[in-house]
Amino acid sequence: MKNLSVKAMVSIGMLSSIAYVLMLLNFPLPPFPKFLMVDFSDLPALIAALIFGPAAGILVELIKNILDYFMTGSETGVPVGHAANFVAGVLFILPTYYIYQRMKTKKGMTFALVSGSVSMAIFMSVLNYYVFLPAYTLFLNMPAMSGPETKQFIVAGILPFNFVKGVLMSVVFMLMFARMKTWMERQQNYKSA
Repeated sequence: MKNLSVKAMVSIGMLSSIAYVLMLLNFPLPPFPKFLMVDFSDLPALIAALIFGPAAGILVELIKNILDYFMTGSETGVPVGHAANFVAGVLFILPTYYIYQRMKTKKGMTFALVSGSVSMAIFMSVLNYYVFLPAYTLFLNMPAMSGPETKQFIVAGILPFNFVKGVLMSVVFMLMFARMKTWMERQQNYKSA
């Protein structure tokens, strides 16, 4: 925290607020279960990471989920869904950030966003199998699915949903990135000066 300037802290606060509002504007995708909602709240976190570094992106993810938990609550009483959203966001922005740092071109950003989408889809599938779905069944007092049922649910629902969500976020971000690239580079240069 000591390394973050006042401008960075204010920017992280503003981007966290924008991310929280975007989180409220979620919507379901018809072929997937209704509780899987798409939102674009990871995009401000990605912007924060690209300008101020990965810690800033993680902070935006954390703050938006804390805000949402305290403002809207949780079905389970504990923030299982918010923890899943936080982890999914981090799994999207960190690979995107690190790959883009190596390939600072438009093609590099496209490759980075695809990698972030794939990373989020695969790791969230594994984490849902071992952590998040068992936590939901525990806290909601629901009967647990069998191993094959859980695998089928993840392969047919969660894996493709997270990939589609990543692709949608990538398309929207690339539209923004085309216009914001110069401004973001100026912010990075200002930060390092």
